[in-house]
Amino acid sequence: MIPTITAFERSPDGGRGLARDMHVRWALEEVGQPYDVRLVSFDEMKQPAHLALNPFGKIPTYEEGNFALFESGAIVFHIAERHAGLLTGDANARARAIAWMFAAFSTVEPPILERTTAVILERDATWHDQRLPLVDDRIRKRLAELSRYLGDSDWLDGAFSAGDLVMVGVLRRLNRSGLLDEFPNLSAYVARGEARPAFKRAFDAQLAVAMAASNG
Repeated sequence: MIPTITAFERSPDGGRGLARDMHVRWALEEVGQPYDVRLVSFDEMKQPAHLALNPFGKIPTYEEGNFALFESGAIVFHIAERHAGLLTGDANARARAIAWMFAAFSTVEPPILERTTAVILERDATWHDQRLPLVDDRIRKRLAELSRYLGDSDWLDGAFSAGDLVMVGVLRRLNRSGLLDEFPNLSAYVARGEARPAFKRAFDAQLAVAMAASNG
């Protein structure tokens, strides 16, 4: 059965591939699973039909027959468990890949999202210019720790895994900040992720939606 995911009808990022459905699209492309996309407006996301799938009124959601799931990390994990390609059969390496998924969302991403909030929603606040450098320093700390661990390796733990997919997705939020440029191995790491054919297919699919919305 072909799963259906939800995505923004008009993505706030204008096609930069930062919306949460990008993680899910990429995962599905990596494992070679066809999928359908149902586009939803911001108004539809707050309606009962969508809230039955995600009680917080967010995207993406994932439906396959009578099964429904929300939260991009949980969906990626579900895909990785059901299809070969994102989690190895070795139990220990599998556990480490899952740990990196958690680390990406729980440890690395929070200060990055805090920066996004500061830049987009708080830029007119009187304290913005004082706060942003503090947020950037918190990000640099996490990046420095991740950079030391990655070293000269291509991926976090041997072969590319769901952990790398999520981590690259998180780090891409910094592409326009200049912060990644301070850590060349992390910039190269993100570039390797973006060079994967599955990523390109997922990105092009999300970009096509943004272009259609802008021309509509």
